[in-house]
Formats: sequence, structure tokens, C-alpha cells
Amino acid sequence: MQTVERMAPLQDEMIALRHHFHAHPELGLEEYNTSKLVASLLEGWGYKVSTGIGQTGVVGSLSNGSGRKSVGLRADFDALPIFEETGLAYTSKTPGLMHACGHDGHTAMLLAAAKYLSESRQFDGTVHLIFQPAEENYGGAKLMIDDGLFNRFPCDAVFGMHNMPDIEAGVFGFKEGSLFANAEGFEVTLTGVGGHASTPEVTHDPIVAGASIVMALQTLVSRNLDPMEAGVVTVGVFQAGRASNAIPQSAKLTVDARAFTTEVADLLKRRIPEVIRLQAESFGVQATLTPMTGYPVLVNDVAMTQFARKVAVDMVGKTRVIDLKRPYTGAEDFSYMLQQRPGSYLVLGAQHKTSQPLHHPGYDFNDQVLLTGAAYWADLARDFLLSA
Repeated sequence: MQTVERMAPLQDEMIALRHHFHAHPELGLEEYNTSKLVASLLEGWGYKVSTGIGQTGVVGSLSNGSGRKSVGLRADFDALPIFEETGLAYTSKTPGLMHACGHDGHTAMLLAAAKYLSESRQFDGTVHLIFQPAEENYGGAKLMIDDGLFNRFPCDAVFGMHNMPDIEAGVFGFKEGSLFANAEGFEVTLTGVGGHASTPEVTHDPIVAGASIVMALQTLVSRNLDPMEAGVVTVGVFQAGRASNAIPQSAKLTVDARAFTTEVADLLKRRIPEVIRLQAESFGVQATLTPMTGYPVLVNDVAMTQFARKVAVDMVGKTRVIDLKRPYTGAEDFSYMLQQRPGSYLVLGAQHKTSQPLHHPGYDFNDQVLLTGAAYWADLARDFLLSA
């Protein structure tokens, strides 16, 4: 009997847990109730539980047999500042917050795997189940690492998983090397000299300077990168002025940059401030830049990705496993964990009839893949700890 069949009796409990998390979302570093519930469940299943890691993170550890290997499995549990528009019975009870990225499902799957592993004991070694806060905004993975994650809970390898509503439900996707782009951002304040719109010659106009900066930034990809490389530079915010007959004193911009290699990421990180400052100076305007929280490129270890792929093939068959053709332009802070330990990040298809994109106010995790994802975690932990 396969693991997915053995775990079938847990499905209703998994769905109920997922719906509870969905109805009670919490923002990054504010997941106190979520953290408390996760810790309580793990303790009830016999795990040694550590809380408060990276502020609200939880790690549940369980050893079995005489094996000396250890593996880390990670799920994120923070929500987003989005007003939900699903109309579901278990819709968010906190207006303005919702689980629009499936972290409720990620957490429910890992908890189900935790319960199964504690009951079956079909592994030889130590599993560390990492429930991580603040993936969406504050780099919770790095906060946990800085708080001693891998020193306190040694892992020979670490793995993570994300649902994808645009891939057929139950299909696993893998990619060696770069899977998610980095994210680098800057908040920019342009300070000039304001005045009356009728006398622009006595002002230093931050709007004109900002407009020039926006256009100049668009040349970074087309004129600074090798044509065979990829990068994205976006100005997402441009705020200035309140009256049509006045030139404002200041303007604010935000700049977002993405790349798939460290080399391109470093180039954009260097060139964006240079372009902004020099453009501003040419208009007699001062530019002040404040870096925003950024994530590095997520790079999967080749050997660990091949291993994780084999686990999926053994579980669901070759026809239900795909090799992703290109990386995602989104960012994922599991990249910090992969900088510290070998491992792999994979995706699980979660498409259904009313699928909406991630971060959409109408998005909802597909409950039909909870059992698949949970069984995969159990199989991966077993196979990794039994491998030579």
C-alpha cells in the first residue's frame, strides 16, 4: 500500500486545518496564533518543539531508529494584506488579510506529514519540520537562520514546496539550478525646489527628474545586460504633488529589480543607484535611496533535485512529473536556506475549475492536493534518511 493510501484517513483533518488557517490569517512576524496551534499539534504528536525562532517560527524535531542523518522540510505560514473576494464559508475573518498564496495549504500538508511520520515511524534518523514566518515580506527564512536555525537543528539537506494554480492538480514540477529570481528593491526620495507652475525656471522639479529616471532605468536591461541574459526593472510607485499649478518639493519612487543569476543581480544592484543619482543630479535634484527587503536567486542543488524528482516519480509515476522549462520571475526566501544547506525547492500543481493566480483576492488553495503533498513529504523524509 502506498503512503498516499495510508494517509487517506487524515484527509478530512487536513482540510479542516487548512480551512482554519485560511479563516484566521496573520501577517508576517505576527503569526502568534498560527505558531501556537502548530506547536501544540506537534507536541501532541510527540515532537520536540522549539518556538520563537526568527520571532514566530516553529521547528518540530523527531528522531527514530539509529540513523545519524537529518533532513529539514519547510512550510511557510504567513498571509497577505489583501481583501478576500472568494465568498467561501471559511473566508478570512480579518478584513484586509487573506491567505492568497496557499501558505495555509503548505502548513496543513506538512502538519499531516508530521502526524503520519510520528505514527508510522517509517524513517531512520531525524526530521526537522520548519514552519517559517514572514516569507512574503520580511525574509523569515533569513531571520530563522540568523537565529541559529541550522546550528540548533542540523540538516544534511533541506526541501521546500509551493503550490502552483496554473499547473494541473497533483503534477510535480522540478528544475535544477535557478528556479526563482532574486528580488532587489529601493525606495527613492527626490528632493528639489518647489514653486509656482508658472515659474519653473526658479525651481528644481522632482517630477521631471523622476520621469527621466523612470525612462533611464528602462535602458538597464536593454543596454547593460548581455542579450542572452534576463532581467526586469520596474518602477512600481511614483508619487508627487497635489495641485496642478504647483511644482512640488519632493517625489517618491519605488524600484523593483529581478534577475536569475547572481552576476546580473549584482549588476542591477550597482547600476540602479548610479543611474538614479546621476539623473537626479542633472536636474539639480537630490536622490536619497533606501534599500528594501530583497531575496537572493533561488538555486536548487542538482543532486538533491534529482533525488526529490525520483521520490515524486516513484510516488505518482513519470507522467505526473514535469521538468520546468524556465525559472519563475517571482522571488522566494527559501533561497536563503539553500545558501546554507544543499536541497531543492519544488512545485505542486493545484489547478481547479475556478483557479485564480497567486496573490489574487479570489485565490483559494486546492484541497484536493493536500493528501498528495503530505504523502510526498513523508516519502521524501523516509527515502532521504534511508539513502546512503
